[in-house]
Amino acid sequence: MVSTVIFAAGVSKPAAHEVLPTIADITVTGEGQVVLDLRINIEAFLAGIDLDAVEDTDADAAAGDYDVLRALPASDITARTQEIIALWNAHPLVQAGEAVPLSLEALTIPDDIDVELPRISDLRVTGQLPANTEALTVNWPAGSGALVLRQQGVEAPYTGFLEGGQSSPAIALDGGAAQTPGAAFLTYIPVGFDHILPKGLDHILFVLGLFFLSTKWAPLLWQVSAFTLAHTVTLALGALGWVTLPGSIVEPLIAASIVYVAVENLFQRGLTRWRPLIIFGFGLLHGLGFASVLAAFGLPENQFIPALIGFNVGVEIGQLTVIAIAALVLLGCTRLARRSDLSEVEAPVGTYAVMFRAVSIPGSLLIALIGAYWCIERVFF
Repeated sequence: MVSTVIFAAGVSKPAAHEVLPTIADITVTGEGQVVLDLRINIEAFLAGIDLDAVEDTDADAAAGDYDVLRALPASDITARTQEIIALWNAHPLVQAGEAVPLSLEALTIPDDIDVELPRISDLRVTGQLPANTEALTVNWPAGSGALVLRQQGVEAPYTGFLEGGQSSPAIALDGGAAQTPGAAFLTYIPVGFDHILPKGLDHILFVLGLFFLSTKWAPLLWQVSAFTLAHTVTLALGALGWVTLPGSIVEPLIAASIVYVAVENLFQRGLTRWRPLIIFGFGLLHGLGFASVLAAFGLPENQFIPALIGFNVGVEIGQLTVIAIAALVLLGCTRLARRSDLSEVEAPVGTYAVMFRAVSIPGSLLIALIGAYWCIERVFF
């Protein structure tokens, strides 16, 4: 718990070089040609960044190479993209009973993206399937991060979410491999969980701020319930496209919400009547933040509701895991204190309460400082 807070202090603006999933639309033409249209951070692949292991390209040892690539003209990047195609063919990326060699068809690199933001290019690769092919498999290489794979041009198309090193099931060329509601639900639970642990540092600090208010479980239950209800509402509305706010507004306000809950912890030892209402308001903002992440992954149109519910369940499991870890750490520290000389300073309310205040006060102060730093950075930088 404490290490998470300390690590977060060294993290700069989360959106700066954020690792986003690659999105691939797969189509098979009447002539048996497979076409893959990818939205991809091609510079991250060329730099050799391990996209499975980091949430921000700056955190990888190859960050310097990535920055050099970002400064190159589009023609140089296009020429070097052949390196990625060669690696994919050696893997191979597409199989249909045998490896399907792919070739570069087109690469469009946007030229109006701030160097501090991820640049997503449009890459098209094509390959010729063997005669009489009925199904194919996509093998996403390890280290490539997440892949959202979407079949196009057929009825009941396949839509899948692959981590680096995973392969898709056999995808029938004539369709019919659409996810069932249960499969879509289960697929998106880890996506939601991953956005909290380990990638959602701002949400982790907010949840810890709720935990640090009181030693009693009732205040925590009220706060978590208000937060969950609120972010569930705006997550759904945001995912449907009914409510949207630019990240330049949402992200600083999320940072401000972290500051508020942490600062109030320094002066309150219990739940005030207005805190659940304020938490509800902050939850609405966090829900919009979740929705923006979910938009990057995309939701299968034919299983939108199960996938949305699965993502939200994953978020809730992640939040409860943060709370459980915090509680277990405090309980462990309390047991150690009872076995040491610290037991001599026990207050009437018990060692746990003493240990809780010893951790929650400096913890809340540190969370407030981190939140204030993020707020300033997201507004002015």
